[in-house]
Amino acid sequence: MNASQNRRFNVAVVGATGAVGETMLSILAERNFPVGKLVPLASERSAGGTIDYRGDDYVVQDLASFDPTGIDIALFSAGGGVSKEYAPKFAAAGAVVIDNSSAFRYDDDVPLVVSEVNPDAAKHRPRGIIANPNCSTMQMLVALAPLHRKYGIERINVATYQSVSGAGRSALEELGRQTGALLAFQDADPQRFPVQIAFNLIPHIDDFLDNGFTKEEMKLVWETRKILGDDGIQVNPTAVRVPVFYGHSEAVAIETREKVTPEAARELLAASPGIEVVDEHRAGGYPTPVTHASGRDPVFVGRIREDLSHPRGLNLWIVSDNIRKGAALNAVQVAELVANGG
Repeated sequence: MNASQNRRFNVAVVGATGAVGETMLSILAERNFPVGKLVPLASERSAGGTIDYRGDDYVVQDLASFDPTGIDIALFSAGGGVSKEYAPKFAAAGAVVIDNSSAFRYDDDVPLVVSEVNPDAAKHRPRGIIANPNCSTMQMLVALAPLHRKYGIERINVATYQSVSGAGRSALEELGRQTGALLAFQDADPQRFPVQIAFNLIPHIDDFLDNGFTKEEMKLVWETRKILGDDGIQVNPTAVRVPVFYGHSEAVAIETREKVTPEAARELLAASPGIEVVDEHRAGGYPTPVTHASGRDPVFVGRIREDLSHPRGLNLWIVSDNIRKGAALNAVQVAELVANGG
């Protein structure tokens, strides 16, 4: 954090007891964000408990009864319904809201910001709200934006391999419970997912839409175009839930206007912010959720190679911790942009 002033900010974390909220708090501390007053907020069910921040205990307050007056920055990660109800109230009280849900992402007057891709968009927030993109879009665009700006991307084919943590704590618990049950020769008993997730793949995330795609897949289309400011980019997505606890992976094939070689792509990506290239032609010379991404900040890119089926095609394998960069870290980075730029 390199705030341009010595000012400290009163920060509210809405959804402070959830997986993303807890990570937001730890990242605020790790990055030495200039917090003046910290207010953890949650539903009435979770209110009254305590959370630790930099060695001090803070009582979790009830969001429904909290007066947002005096809050400078509010980090929301409590679901779209909560955001729709409470984010405008915090903004009206003078706070800049950074919202992790999909509630405002597609509104023209709400910027959708990835800190490494379109940071200037955070300055233009007529409603006092900034939206955090979907986790799968986030990591993909950290990697693809430098390539798009230099070579022009016409089309993106992407298959995501998304960890269960993207579906919340109950999904993490279900994977653990089912894994234990199946190893003990017991039934999986799906509750959180429509079918067994342990030792399985589920090509279904979020609701199905009339066009046959799921909403999670269409987020990749809508958000890519908005963040890059290019409605001409074609995106063909498939989103798959996999039995991994933390870290999303993506197999991405792009078609560019100007040909880019794997060597040039590696050099460009290695010099771009937020990216770590792990691309060696040997066993283990590529990023995976467990060995590289889990608990770490960068977006990792490997398996960079020419597309054999297209003269201007490039393949990439993109991995990132969906709870950190895909949600909490980017929200804090956007808060840093606000703190530095007003």
